[in-house]
Formats: sequence, C-alpha cells, structure tokens
Amino acid sequence: MLKTVLVPIHPAGWPFIAIFAGVAIALAWWMEPLGYLGAVLTAWCAYFFRNPDRTTPTRAGLVISPADGVVQSIVEAVPPEELGMGDSPRTRVAVFMNVFNVHVNRVPIDGTISATSYRPGKFLNASLDKASVDNERQSLKVTTEDGKDIGFVQIAGLVARRIICWAKEGDQMKAGERFGLIRFGSRVDVYLPDGVAPLVVVGQSAVAGETVLADLGTEERARTGEIR
Repeated sequence: MLKTVLVPIHPAGWPFIAIFAGVAIALAWWMEPLGYLGAVLTAWCAYFFRNPDRTTPTRAGLVISPADGVVQSIVEAVPPEELGMGDSPRTRVAVFMNVFNVHVNRVPIDGTISATSYRPGKFLNASLDKASVDNERQSLKVTTEDGKDIGFVQIAGLVARRIICWAKEGDQMKAGERFGLIRFGSRVDVYLPDGVAPLVVVGQSAVAGETVLADLGTEERARTGEIR
C-alpha cells in the first residue's frame, strides 16, 4: 500500500500542489473545518501527480499501454491526418484515464519518434467517440526498427486543460519510457498496424508501461472477455 501512495511526484505537479496547499491554509484561517477539506484536496493533488516506476516487458514487437485506465473502446478508425499514416482505418485502442489514475504517459513500443503534431480543439467528454476528432490533441507516431508505424494520441477531455509532451521528432525511445502527461483526466488512443489484433478487451484495466495491448510478432486473433 505504501508503495502505491508514497511514490515520486512529477515536477509538473509541484506548482499545483503549492496552490492547493495555499488555498487550504487560507481556508483554515477563514474557517477551520474548511481547512480540513483543503488538506484532503491537497493530498489528492499530490496523489494525482504521482510518477511511479513501472516494469515494462522488453520483448521486441510488444505494444505496451501508454496510459493507466480502462480500455474504453476498440474500433476501426482512421488515424489523425497529421501523422501521415494514410486514410485507411486501423484498429484503435482507447484507454480512458479518470482523475485517480496515474497521468504520466509512456511510449508504447521501441522506435524513433517520426512525427509529432499538436492540434487545439474542444474539451468534450473524452469518453465520447467524437473526442478523437474534435478535442485538443497531441499526436505522435513511432516507427520501429523494421519500419512499422504505431500512432498514439493524447486527447484532452472535459476536465483536462493541458497536454504536456516532451518527446520530439527524431527521438529514439524505448517502450515504457515517459513522454508526457495530461493534467486532470482524459484518454490516449493507440493505432495498431494493419493486421495486428489487440490482446486486450473493452472494460479491461490497463497499466501504463506494463499492460501488453498487442504483439506485432503474433497472428493471434483478437481476444474476447466477459465480466465474472
């Protein structure tokens, strides 16, 4: 339990934690019971920006979840045009993050960042399918050593108002490496290469940097699941 709570805080979170703490002190000075509420919210803010290490499977060809959360949808969709991945639909796995998930995002596979593009947009509920098209987003493409392209997209949501991405075109990155975060909830979409089936199902929990979404080296068919 302590390992879950007492983890490093991402530097991007400290200004917000300081603001929450300042408000908590002001509330306590004004009306003591409200100070307790402020303390709880400050603790939540620190928890939100936690940045734990993860143990990433390292076999070549594994596509790892870039985000903590729930697999919200698995559909056929055209990747964002700015990534230059063509106009043919690909399997898209969407992982939805709530405000209690870790929000540090990770690269899904070993390779070179071959495209990045930021696009401003709306702040619709990220659980809506049209959020992939209409919402603010940061799109990236990673190209593997054998030339396969995987697209992954940070999407802002109803609460999220800031996408942070420090990965740049030309960066050589490994699966599980941190590349950005989204403040206060949203989702990350992953576009798989043609013919690659997902190894997760809708409703399944995903752990960034650990859960295997797909395997480029297998011909296994898409999995099914049920609530038990």
